[in-house]
Amino acid sequence: MNRWIIGARLRTLPAAVVPVALGAACAVSVPQGLGWWSAGWGDDGVVVSADSISIVWWRVFAALIVSLALQIGVNYANDYSDGVRGTDDVRVGPPRLVASGLAPARHVKFAAFAAFGVAALFGLAVALSTSPWLLLVGVAAIAAGWFYTGGPKPYGYLGLGEAFVFVFFGLVATAGTTYAAVETITPLTIVIGSAAGSLACALLVINNLRDIPTDREVGKKTLAVRLGDVRTRWLYVALIVLAFALVVVAAFDRPLASIGLLAAPLAVMPGRAVLKGANGRSLIDVLGATGKLQLAFGLATTIGLSIG
Repeated sequence: MNRWIIGARLRTLPAAVVPVALGAACAVSVPQGLGWWSAGWGDDGVVVSADSISIVWWRVFAALIVSLALQIGVNYANDYSDGVRGTDDVRVGPPRLVASGLAPARHVKFAAFAAFGVAALFGLAVALSTSPWLLLVGVAAIAAGWFYTGGPKPYGYLGLGEAFVFVFFGLVATAGTTYAAVETITPLTIVIGSAAGSLACALLVINNLRDIPTDREVGKKTLAVRLGDVRTRWLYVALIVLAFALVVVAAFDRPLASIGLLAAPLAVMPGRAVLKGANGRSLIDVLGATGKLQLAFGLATTIGLSIG
C-alpha cells in the first residue's frame, strides 16, 4: 500500500484542496442575481434580492472529492506515461512507480483510471443536481489530465502544462466549486481562481525547473525547457507576485480578503533561493516551501473571503 501512497504524491494534494476552499469561500454571502449563469433569472434577466444564496454543502464536499481524485489521477497517469516512455528513468525528485519498478505499468494505468472514475462519479452527482454543462467540464478535465503526458502527442511535452494547471486547478476548480455551492459564478470567483491557478503553476514551474537537464535529454520540451533556466526563475517569482496582486484586487469586493497577504512572508525564502540559482535537489526544498505557501495563502484567503 505504501507504494501507492508514494505514487499518489500526497504533497501535491494541496493544489486540489486550496481552489475548492477558495471557491466555497467565494460562495459565502453571494446576493441572488448578482452572479453569472445564475439559476432563477427574472423576466428582465436579473434578479435583485437582499438575500444571500444558500450554500449546498454536500455539493462542495463532492467538488472536493472531484478535485482530489483528479489530482491523484493525473499523478498516476503521469507516472504511467512518463514511465513507459522512459522519460523518468533518470530523475532528481522522488521515485516514480513505473520507472523505479515499484509497480507494473498496467497497474498504475488502472489506478489512474480508477481515480478518474471516482472524479467522474462525484462530478456526475453535482451535474445532475445543478447543470448539464458541468458534464462537459468534467470530461474536458479528465481528458486534459490523461493527455498531459499520455497519448501520441502529450501537450505537457510541448510546454502547455502550466496552461492546464492554471485552467483546471485554478479557474475551473474554484469557479466550479462556487457554482456547485450556489449555482452561480461571480467576477470575484474568477479573480480568486486566477490567484489559485498562479500558485498551482508556481509549483509546476519549480518542478520543471529542477528537471530541465533531464527533460532536455529525453526531448521533453516543458515550458521551463523552452524558456531556459533564467527566464523560468523569473516566471516563478512573477506567478507568486501575481497571486498576491489578485488578492488586492479581490479586496475591493471583499476587504477582508486582504488577510491572504499575511502569507506573503512565506514567499521570501523560496523566491530568494530561486533567484540565487538553487538547482537540483535544493529545489526540492523550494518545492516544499511553495506548497506551504500555497496552503497558508489558501487558508488565510479563505478565512478572509468567508468573513467579508
